[in-house]
Amino acid sequence: MDSPTVSTPAPKVYQVGTLSYTRGALLQVMFWMLWGDFCFQLLESLPAAVIPLQLRWEGASDTLIGLKGSVSSLIAFLWYPVVGSQSDRHRGRLGRRRPFLLWCMPPVILSLLLLGLAKPAGSMVHELLVDAGLGAYVTVPGCTLVWIACAFIIFLIFNAYVVQVYACLVADVIPPEVIGKFTGIYRAVGALGSLAFHRWGLGYVEGNTFAVYACTGLLYATAFGLLVWRVKEGEYPPPPPPAPGGRFGAVKGYLKESFTNRFYLKFFSVTFFHWGSLAPLGFIVFFATQAGKEGYAATLGLSLQEFGAIKGWTFLVQIPVFLVVGYFVDRFHPLRVAILGLLLTSITYFACYALVVDADSLLLWSCLNNAAIAVYLGAAMAMGPRLLPRERYGQFVSANLIFGITSLIVAPPAIGLLMEYIRDYRYSFLFSGLSNFCAFLACIALFLQWRQLGGDKGYQAPSVG
Repeated sequence: MDSPTVSTPAPKVYQVGTLSYTRGALLQVMFWMLWGDFCFQLLESLPAAVIPLQLRWEGASDTLIGLKGSVSSLIAFLWYPVVGSQSDRHRGRLGRRRPFLLWCMPPVILSLLLLGLAKPAGSMVHELLVDAGLGAYVTVPGCTLVWIACAFIIFLIFNAYVVQVYACLVADVIPPEVIGKFTGIYRAVGALGSLAFHRWGLGYVEGNTFAVYACTGLLYATAFGLLVWRVKEGEYPPPPPPAPGGRFGAVKGYLKESFTNRFYLKFFSVTFFHWGSLAPLGFIVFFATQAGKEGYAATLGLSLQEFGAIKGWTFLVQIPVFLVVGYFVDRFHPLRVAILGLLLTSITYFACYALVVDADSLLLWSCLNNAAIAVYLGAAMAMGPRLLPRERYGQFVSANLIFGITSLIVAPPAIGLLMEYIRDYRYSFLFSGLSNFCAFLACIALFLQWRQLGGDKGYQAPSVG
C-alpha cells in the first residue's frame, strides 16, 4: 500500500509593489540596506558632532553655533520639497530613488574633504587676502569660519538627497509586513555607526581632523556604491501629470495636498516638536567637557575622549532596544509604541536636568534617555509607511521633514541666545524635555484621529488633492 503523499508548503513570498522576494532574497536586500545605514550614520554623526567643536576652536559664540543649525535647516526647508517631488516623479533604468544616491555621492565626499581641511585652508585664504592688501579686514579664524560655512552648505544641499531618497527607498523595497522588524534592526545598526564614531573617532578629531573626514567619506562611497549595485527597485506606475500653472501651480498643489488635512498636520506636528527637542543637545558637549565658556556655570570637566566614551555607551544601550522594539511595532502598531517612547523620553530628559552631577550620573541618565529615545525612533520610522499615502510618499516625507526643519530653524539660535542669558548648559536637558512632551501630546491627538479613521482594522490614508 502506497504511503500518502506529504505536500511541502510553498516557501513564503514577500511582496512590495512589483517586487517579490523569497526569504533569502529579502535577507540579502536587508543586509545591503543595513550596511548602507551603518555607514550613513557615521557620515551623519561626523558633521553633527565635529562642526560645533570646529566653530568653538575658532572662537565662535553660542549664538553663532546655534545659527549653524538654523542655516542648515533653512536650506533643507527650501530644498526638501524639490528633492521629494523629483524622486517621486523620476523614472529611469536604476529606478526612481537610486540614481539620486549615485549622483550625489561625489559632492558629499568633496564637502567632507573641504571640512577636514578647514583649518589649513583658513590660513591659506588669510595669506591670500593679506597679499591682496585686505589683511586689515580679516582674521585667520574668520576665514576658517567662512570656509566651514561654505563647505557645510555644499554638504547640506547634496546630503538632503541622501537623507530623503534613502528613507523613501526603504518604503519602496521593504515589504510592509516586516517594516517594523526592519526599522528596529535599521535603528540598531545606525546606533552601531554612531557608537563607532563617538567611541573611536571623536577623540581623534582635534589632532587628525582631515583624516577622520577622509576615512568617513571613503567608507560612505564604498557602502552606497554597493547599495546602488545590489538593491533593485521595482516597476512604478507613470508619474502624475504636471500640475497646471507651471512651477507656481506645482508649488500651490504641493502646499494644498500636503498641509490642508488635519490628520497629516498632526503627524507633522509630532516631528516638529521631537526635532525641536534635539536642538539643545548640541550644547551638551559644552556642559560635559572642558569646552565651556568663562563666566558660565561649572561644567563636568570631562575630556573629549571621556565624553566620547559616554556617548558610545548610550548608543550601545540603544541597540538591544531597537532590536526588541521592532516586534512590538509590528504587533501593536507604531503609534502606540511612539506614544510610550515619547513619554519615557520626556521623563528622562527632566531626570538628566535634575540628577546629572558627575560623569557616572551623566552615563546613567544619558543611557536611560537614549534607551527611551530608541523606543520612539524604532516606531517613528515605521509610522510613515503605515500612515502616509504610498503614491505620493516622497512628497509627504518631504512635507514631514519641512515641519521638523522649521523647528530646527527656530530652535538652535533661540537656545543659543538663552544659553548666553542663562549661562548654564544644564538647561539644555530641560528645554529638550519640554519640547519632547509637546511631541507626546501631539502623538496622542494623532492616535485618536487614527482610531476614528478605522484604526487597526480599517485605516486608509486620507485622500489628498
